[in-house]
Amino acid sequence: MFGTIQNRDKFLNKIAGQLGRSRVSSQIESPTWKYRPQDKVFHDATQDELLDILKEQCKKIHTSLYITDIKDLSKVLTKVVNEYGGGPIVKWKDDRFTEWGLDPLIKEEWPNQNIDVHEWDYTKGDENVKVAENANVGITISEVTLAESGTVVLFSDKERGRTVGFLPSTYIALIPKSSIVARMTQGAQKIREVYEKTGYVPSCVNFISGPSNSADIELKLVVGVHGPFKASYIVINDL
Repeated sequence: MFGTIQNRDKFLNKIAGQLGRSRVSSQIESPTWKYRPQDKVFHDATQDELLDILKEQCKKIHTSLYITDIKDLSKVLTKVVNEYGGGPIVKWKDDRFTEWGLDPLIKEEWPNQNIDVHEWDYTKGDENVKVAENANVGITISEVTLAESGTVVLFSDKERGRTVGFLPSTYIALIPKSSIVARMTQGAQKIREVYEKTGYVPSCVNFISGPSNSADIELKLVVGVHGPFKASYIVINDL
């Protein structure tokens, strides 16, 4: 969406005048820092090593982690959903669920077991939010995964409602192994790369690190106050 900018120069010139200086109109360049430790943490880690780092971090953030291949993804997803008590389930509308062979599970097996599955439909507006609020399980896909903090990064848009990740009682993130990067620095770089290659800009970028955790000044941890009280990550080795 593009708008029309009016009176910008007049406005900025007035501010500069009030500050007692001329307006800075040249392009600002980012400083070149002598030391960039953010680029060096885990910079030489292999994908397998990053996965090991993610495993250890998941233990610290009360998150179950499963590793599978695409051929067994349906079985593992079924196992996790059953452990969480079944449906109702809410998921994104995303072609990757089909590409990863999950249609038989989502469209046949679960309905035959009377497990309700709702696929996000932007044409239904707030009805999606109400469904997510009453769902037992929310399922999304991580676009970028930060090993250091155990964080999944979700790109929201009209087909991928952000409430799917935090309104249901429990949460499952499907994680392509190739999406795992070291930490926030590389995650931000990855998001920029997506934009530069595709021009795609999500309506919201969510960083989710396991289940909802809250702690008061006495350091009493309460899980599930502001989101799911349980979370599982399913890493898909061959993606």
